[in-house]
Amino acid sequence: MQTSSKQIVNVGPAPIGPYSVAVKADGLIYLSGTLSQDDAGAMVGADVAAQTKRIIERMGAALEASGSSLPQVVAVTVYLKSASDFAAMNGAYRAFWPKDPPTRTTVIADLLLGALVEISMVAVQNGTARTVVHPKEWAVPPNPYSYAIRTGDTLFLSGLVPRNGRDNTPVAGDITAQTKAVMDNAGELLRAAGMDYSNIVSARVYLPDATVFPQMNATYGSYFKQDPPARATVKAGLAGKGFAVEMTFIASSAPRQAIGANPNLPLSQAVRAGNRLYLSGVLGHTPENAGDAAAQTKEVLARIRKTLDAAGYTPADVVDSLVYLTDLEQFQSMNAEYRAFFGKEFPARTTVGTGLVAGGAVVEIMMTAAK
Repeated sequence: MQTSSKQIVNVGPAPIGPYSVAVKADGLIYLSGTLSQDDAGAMVGADVAAQTKRIIERMGAALEASGSSLPQVVAVTVYLKSASDFAAMNGAYRAFWPKDPPTRTTVIADLLLGALVEISMVAVQNGTARTVVHPKEWAVPPNPYSYAIRTGDTLFLSGLVPRNGRDNTPVAGDITAQTKAVMDNAGELLRAAGMDYSNIVSARVYLPDATVFPQMNATYGSYFKQDPPARATVKAGLAGKGFAVEMTFIASSAPRQAIGANPNLPLSQAVRAGNRLYLSGVLGHTPENAGDAAAQTKEVLARIRKTLDAAGYTPADVVDSLVYLTDLEQFQSMNAEYRAFFGKEFPARTTVGTGLVAGGAVVEIMMTAAK
C-alpha cells in the first residue's frame, strides 16, 4: 500500500486545538483556518480590516515556510462573523492579490475567540503551474477572486451564487431557480476547463434557510447521473444579499472512484481522485446522543474511520478537516474526541459555528485525505 506523503509545517503561535498550521501532501498545501493572533497567541486587530491583514500576513509566513507564497494560493475560504464587515474585509484582502487572485468563498459563521474573520487556504508550491479559468463570455468577477483555477488535474471553483456570469446580474426566483443557476454556472466553468459535472469530486453547499433543503437537493441531484460527489450542506449566512444558496466545488480529471453511495441523498460517502480522497460531511446524531457534542463527534469519527478503511486510507492520511459546530461552547468537548482520533500529526483544520440541516445534529465533519 502506498504510504502517506503528508508533511507537517508549524510556524507562529501554538495551535489552540489539535491541528497543524500547514500540511503538504500530493502537490498541495493546506492551511488551517487562521485567526488574527500575535506570536503569543493573543487576538490582535480592533476591526475586520486589521484582522484580515494580520491573518493573511501570518498565512504568507506559513506558506513561505512550506515552499510556497501568496501568489501560489489556489483556493480561499473566508468566514465572517458579520456580513456588514464584507466590504472592509474585501478592501484589506484585495491588496494582497493585485493580479490573478485565488478562488474564494465567503460565508457568515460564528467564530472562536471573538474573532471577526477567519481564513483557510489551499496553495501549490512555488514553480507549480496555476492557471486561471475564465469563460470568454463572462464579465470580470465583481470582487477580488478568480472564478476557477486549475493546477495539474485539479480544478478549484469559487463559491458560486445565482448570478449571470456575463453581466454579473443576479438571477431571481425561488430556491429551485437559484440552484439551477448555480449549477449551470458551474457547468460553464467546468467546460471552460475541459471538464463536466462527472469530474466534480467535492461540494460544499451553504443555505441561509435550511427549510429549502429538499428543493435544493432535488435540483442539485438532477445534475449527477451516477456517483455524485462528496458533499456537506450547512445553514450559513451569505455575504451577498438576496441569494438563497451558494456552492463551492472541486473537480478533477484524475481517475475517479466513488466509495459508499448514499441511498437517500445525491452524494457519495467519499470520492477518490488520483491520490486524494474527498469525504462527505459526516453526522453522528442518534436518539441517544442528542445535544451531546462529545458523543456525536465520537460517532462521526467512527463512521469516518470506516470510510477511510473502505478506501484504503487511515487517519494518518488525512490532510485537511472542516468542523461545523452548532454551538462553539461545545468546542472543547468536540476537541477532546477529535484529538484522541488522530493522536499526533494532525491535519490542517477549520472549526466554525453554523447551523446543520439534520435536526438533532450538533457537529458535522468533512475531511480530505491524500497518499
